[in-house]
Order: sequence, then structure tokens, then C-alpha cells
Amino acid sequence: MTQRQPDPNIVLHDTLTRQKVKFVPTTPGRVGMYLCGPTVYSDAHLGHAKKEVAFDVIRRAFQHFGYQVRYVANITDVGHLQNDSDNGEDKMLARARLEQLEPMEVADKYMWSFVQDMEALNVLKPSINPRATGHIVEQIRLIEELIARGHAYESAGSVYFDVRSWPEYGKLSGRRLDDQEEGTREAVREEKRDPRDFALWKNAEPSHIMRWESPWGVGFPGWHIECSAMSLKYLGEGFDIHGGGLDLQFPHHEAEIAQAEAAGHAFARYWMHNNMLTIGGEKMSKSKGNFLTIQDVLAQHDPMVVRFLLVGSHYRSITEFSEAAFESARSGYRRLTEALHEIERRLPAAPAGQDAALDARIAEHVQSFENAMRDDFNTPKAVAALFGLTTDMNAALNAGPVPRGSLERARAAYRDLGGNVLGLFAETGAPARGQDDTQVVSALMELVLKARQNYRMNKQYAESDELRDTLAKVGVTVEDTKDGPRWKR
Repeated sequence: MTQRQPDPNIVLHDTLTRQKVKFVPTTPGRVGMYLCGPTVYSDAHLGHAKKEVAFDVIRRAFQHFGYQVRYVANITDVGHLQNDSDNGEDKMLARARLEQLEPMEVADKYMWSFVQDMEALNVLKPSINPRATGHIVEQIRLIEELIARGHAYESAGSVYFDVRSWPEYGKLSGRRLDDQEEGTREAVREEKRDPRDFALWKNAEPSHIMRWESPWGVGFPGWHIECSAMSLKYLGEGFDIHGGGLDLQFPHHEAEIAQAEAAGHAFARYWMHNNMLTIGGEKMSKSKGNFLTIQDVLAQHDPMVVRFLLVGSHYRSITEFSEAAFESARSGYRRLTEALHEIERRLPAAPAGQDAALDARIAEHVQSFENAMRDDFNTPKAVAALFGLTTDMNAALNAGPVPRGSLERARAAYRDLGGNVLGLFAETGAPARGQDDTQVVSALMELVLKARQNYRMNKQYAESDELRDTLAKVGVTVEDTKDGPRWKR
């Protein structure tokens, strides 16, 4: 298969400049992306699902448009304190105490739980999945660079970033230093020169289990330093895109920029942030009793319906989770999959040839889909293009036999756009599983339907009904039409 030439017409919304800008990669034909991954101290929640699916689609879209993508997503397994402050207890240690486990047991337990959640939602594995605890050396080196340049200082065994030394602090979030209230996100510590200074390295108390040797004594890294160190290590100076949830814009991403640039490194050129989600019209919160983990949702809903619901809203828009939203997503997803299944069912017996008019309409929908994705990855418009394709294909299928060439063109559109780009149709034979699977299933179902017809012709209605009911238990519906029996999932 010929590699598509990189598309030069992609536009994205850059949080740093607060506008849509044309994407120009650092290295022609290649995209370096870094995503802030989870802190693995508990099961992943719906907010993680929104973020991971959003950037998974962006990654897939770049690949569709001909780019080679190096996608780095970290695992935070140390340094993230309660309430994102410089005080209190490490979240990993708090969970370890609660579950009576070693911190690394907690990290591995919830990391693999997260991996399973992502597999269920058909999120591609990162190119590189670095863990904070595996990159202590890189974090220490970056801190040393900041001290040498006068942007950080040691105090009582801890090291802090001197925000007053970096006037650009606040440029991502728009929170200028003089406008920030002292002590709003953390208790004031006397060892700091300024209450707004943030920790790069923390002195470890004797009871602190996760601890490493450093030039400043035994301690552990601050939360923000890991992402600056690991993104630069694996993506290099001036890499293309840094992504994450809107809630990370301040202080986490703001601190990342300050650390990297103050140390003399060209950092991310584009910043992208996904919006949050609501449940029943309210922001998800444990205190409100509407906090849901991904596993909670997957226990009740098809993972592909959950993914369809997520891609149905723009990554920069709020996504609403409710029973009405799930019902709408379920109905919409079923409409797309039934059309695809019917196309696949008819392919083996379809007459040779092409329908030029139908091919032109298919091409129009493909173009609409791609235009939507070029425009800041507008997935709602992209989904609308797939529905337009479905309307035309259903009309053609109902009108009579459709030539094989046109069916193949339509199937390729569904698989490439809905499957490869949006990550849907995982159950219908994604490219990794191979198209032969679909052909085998179709051939076997034809045999099953013939066996059922023989039962009916011989008035063996009990056997016919048993066969139909068995298929229904595994999600296959048999319909008796004037043109003979049909099946669909």
C-alpha cells in the first residue's frame, strides 16, 4: 500500500495562542505528541476516557493524513500529592496505606487496570509509555540545569522553582503572576521564597517510602518535573504537540513550560486541551455522588457505544453522560454498524461492476469527513458525514443489487474513516484482525440461514426457532423478508 503524502492543510486550536492555527510539524512528515497520562493510584474514571479517546482520535487522524506519529503518554507513579499541592501526602502512599500494599504494587495494579480500560475502548497503545519512577535521573538533571541558571533554589532538602525569575510564567493559562493569589492552591511553606513557587524536588520524611538519593538529600520528584523531563527525552527539543485535560492547564502545564524553557530547552510548539464531561448536567464529583469509573460504565454499556458517545462531541466541548445520551449513542451506533454489516453480507454475491453515481456520493461523504477532521478534528461533523453515507447506502441497498465495486468502496470508507480514524467498529473486523474474518463469518451465517430455511420447509419449527434464539443470545438478529432471510448484529 502506497504511503499517503502528509496533508499540509490540518488546522488545530492552540491553547497557547488561543486561536486556530495551521499545523506545521517540526520535522516534515512526522508528528511528536505528548499526553499527560493517569496517576495510577485508583481506577480510571470517565474523565480519563474523554481525554484518552479524544487524543487517540487526533493521533489516528494524523496517521490517516499521511504522518508518522510518535505518541508518548506517561504514567505518574510518584510525586503527585493530594490536592495537587506541595504539602500533604503522595497519592500513591495514601492508597498503599489504605489497601495495605507496597506503593509499586498499587502502581502496577492500577496501571494494568487502566491498560485494560483503554483496550476495551479501542485506544491504541502509546509508542512510548514512560513511568515517572523510571526517569528520576532525567528529572534530577533538569533540576540541576534550573539551579545553575538561577531559576530554582534548594531549601531544607527540597528544591523549588523561582516563579519570580521567569516573567513568562502564566502565559498558557493567562494567569499573570501578579494576579495570582498567594496560597490559593497550597498552604504557604516557610521554606519557600514566594508562596507561588512550586516544588521540583521534595525532601522525604523518614516515613516516606518512595525515596531516592539526590544532590539535595534523600527525596522524591515534584509532580510537574516528570512531564518536562520525559517529553524532552523522547520527543526532543521543540516537539510538536502537548495534550491533556483542561484541568491540567494550570498549574501542571504552566509549570511544565516554565521548567523546560527556563532550563534553556525549546518546548512544545502547540498545546491542545480537551474539555470536561458532565453527568446529568452536573460536573462529575465524588461529593455529588455522580462519580463513575470507566469500569462502572463498561459494566452497563457496550464499549463501542461509549466510544461513539465520546467522539460524538468535539474534544473541546463538554460531553454529557446520561441515559438519554447513551440511548441516542446506542441508536446511532447501531445504525452505522447495521449498514456496514449489510454491505459485508451482500459483497460475496454482488454483481461485478461499479455504480458511478453512487461512487460519486460515497466520495462526497469521504471528502466531508476528511474536511471535518482537518478543521481542528471536528468529530461531530465527521460522524455526520458517516450518517450521510449510511443514508445513501441504505437507499441503494433497498433499491436493488449494488455492484461489488461500489460495495467495496463503501466498506472501505466505513472501515477507514469510522474504523481506523474514529476507532469504531472494533467488533466488526478492524484492520488488525483482517478482512478475512468478516468473510468467514458471512459465509458461516449463510450456511446457518440455509439450515434454518430447511427446518422451516420441513415444518421443523421448533428447531428453526431454537436456531434463531441461539443466534439472538450472541447478538445476531434474523429477519424474514420477501427476499429471504437476513441477519444483522
